[in-house]
Order: sequence, then structure tokens, then C-alpha cells
Amino acid sequence: MSAGRLVARTTAIEPDSPSSPGSSLLDLLPADAPVTWLRRGEGLVGWGVAAELRTQGPTRFADAAKWWSETVARTDVVDEVQEPGTGLVSFGTFAFADEPGDSVLVVPSVVVGRRGDRTWVTTVSPADGPEVDADVRVRDVPPPPVGLTFADGALDGERWMTVVADAVTRIAGGELEKVVLARDLIATAADPLDVRWPLRRLASGYPMCWTFHVDGMFGATPEMLVRRERGLVTSRVLAGTIRRTGDDERDLALAATLARSSKDLEEHEYAVRSVADALEPHCSSMNVPEAPFVLHLPNVMHLATDVNGVVHDAATVSSLQLAEALHPSAAVGGTPTPEATALIARIEGMDRGRYAGPVGWMDASGDGEWGIALRSGFHEGDTVRLFAGCGVVADSDPESELAESQAKFVPVRDALAD
Repeated sequence: MSAGRLVARTTAIEPDSPSSPGSSLLDLLPADAPVTWLRRGEGLVGWGVAAELRTQGPTRFADAAKWWSETVARTDVVDEVQEPGTGLVSFGTFAFADEPGDSVLVVPSVVVGRRGDRTWVTTVSPADGPEVDADVRVRDVPPPPVGLTFADGALDGERWMTVVADAVTRIAGGELEKVVLARDLIATAADPLDVRWPLRRLASGYPMCWTFHVDGMFGATPEMLVRRERGLVTSRVLAGTIRRTGDDERDLALAATLARSSKDLEEHEYAVRSVADALEPHCSSMNVPEAPFVLHLPNVMHLATDVNGVVHDAATVSSLQLAEALHPSAAVGGTPTPEATALIARIEGMDRGRYAGPVGWMDASGDGEWGIALRSGFHEGDTVRLFAGCGVVADSDPESELAESQAKFVPVRDALAD
């Protein structure tokens, strides 16, 4: 799509401009191919399609990297703002596994971004055609889903607990150390769903997470697979979870329990180690904290670690290629990763699609942010397929893992409600 030359123009939106956004960038989204990457009111939204790549299989990341390099080379950029996320920007969502599943990298026709007190708009137009009309304005409030019903996905709770028990037996037998097992839930509405409705609710309810939508894949992820900005790289690792009760005093006690839990600390250590090992070849220096902190979200708490580094190969390795090097981490696959992902394919009983795959954005320099598509769903027509996964280690209890998966369905499930 759009194989000819392109022109990307970024201009500032002044705070007192008639077209200046209101309180939320999501207010600006039309229904035409919306894309979203937001946290605490900042980030990027976009719409329309100026260029797009669809790919699949084991070369999906390499295909996307090559296509992006070619797209950058045939685009003339006029950037008056010079912030991360200005100029030519693509958004991507990638399949978890080599097979099955499709992956997408898209350049929106219009992108509106906000960082601190700066807001801007980028248009991407054919070089030999008229300039795209940005049409930045507040849109009508999207309607909530009507007649929503929920049903089990590939496996019901009882069958999924049997799969977890099978995994625990294999771990105890020495086949592997950890495996992440996921399950799905199917939501069906009476009419086609407007994805802007759950996006607004996720951004409001989970401001500390990254609210995303690309090509039907949406959610609010707490986990940053990799951010690369001006030579610095960061990865937020989450592994080890406990459900909140809503009682502040009780939740503080649960957080302390989580921080001391040998099962959860073991699971977390595997995940941190896998990320640090994957980033090390690309970094001249790294900081890996010795102990995790407890990340408090509205419905759950996680053990979390921020791994930071200084990259030495930014000129040749993009943020997307770093995401490929990191995917799948032990947080979404297991340890050792080859054995864990092979076991997932054998016993999980469902196609993950893009669940737990990289999702995010990248600019022409290769800088960008790639999260892991967690606390997520895939929307198509009147149906949303919700996903949740849990890390299984030697002393995991199937009933506890089922309860954890139910807690992880909550963000998207509640976001769909009226």
C-alpha cells in the first residue's frame, strides 16, 4: 500500500488554538482505523492509513523492519516539533508465535501527540497528491456495547486447570522451570462494537498502564517490553501477581506477602534474567536492580523491575529489532524459552494470535515504545476475544492460577460494560 513517495509534516498545536485537544487525546479519535498509545494523558493517537504492511511467520519482525526502512527512505519529513513521536511514525501489533497469526505495521494518515505541555499533529500524504486534512476536533462520544454476553473460549475453567496441573507435573519432572499459560473469553454484542468506548474506559481506569489499539488489538498493558529514546533503553518486567481486595490495609499486607513469596520471586527472577540476557549484547552498560518493587494497579499487584541500559548500536538496530530480541521473555513464555513456547503450543489449547506479542510505535530514527499486549482483547465486528495468562512454576496451584486469570480479565471485561 502507498508504494510512492510520501510527505510527513509535523506542526505544533498551540494551547489556545481552536483545534487544540481537550482533556483527552481519545476525544479526537474518529472511527476510521484509530490507533492509540497513551499513558497518563500523554502519548499518540492516530487515524486513517497512509501505508501498511501485513506479514506473518518467523520472518514477521524482519519483514517489518525492512519495510519500515524502505518507507522511511521514500518519505520527506518536515518536523517543526522535534520530539519523540513526531515526524514519520508507525504503529505495530505482532503475533506471539511464528505460526499461526498475522502481524501489522501501519502508518496513519494523521497522528496527534502530546508530551508534557506540547501537543502536535502529523499528516502523511502522497507526495504527488493533495495534503491530508488533519481535521483535529473533538468527536462524538462513542456508544457503549449493547446486549453484551460472555462465553468460555477455547477451554473452560475446569479444563484449563487440568492443563495447569499437567504443566506443574512437567516442571516437577525437570522438563522446564516455568511456563506461562493463557486462556480466552469471548464477548459478543448485539451490534458491531466501537472500540473507542473500551479505550476511553481503560485510559481512565488504568492511567498508569499503556492504553493501546492497533488493528483490532487493544488493551491497557502494565508491561513495557522495550522503550528506546535517544540512546537509552528501558524494559519493565512484571512477573508475580496477587489480586487486590479493595481494603487498603489488607492490600498493603498482601503486597508485603507478594514481596516475600518464594514462588513469585522465583517466577520474577526468571523473567528479569531473560530480559537482561537479551538486552546485554546491545548495551554498553546496564542497570539491573537486585530486588523488585511492588506495582499497585486498580485490580492486582505485580512484582516489577525496571531494567535500564545505554545502547551502542542505535544506528543499526531499531526499537522494533530490540523488541524482537526480547520476545518472548520469560514473563510471557517461560524458562527455558524454547522448551516453554513448545509446551505452550502443545498443551495450551488455543491460538494466542497477537496476545502477549509486541505492540507499540516507532519513529523514523528507530526510537519507540513497544509494550506487551497484556490485559487485552482482539476486536472484530460484534465480537471481542479477551485474554489472560499466568506464570506456572513448580509450586503453582491450579485453582489459584485460575483466580489470577479471572483477575486479569477484569480490565477489558469492565471496560466493555456500559
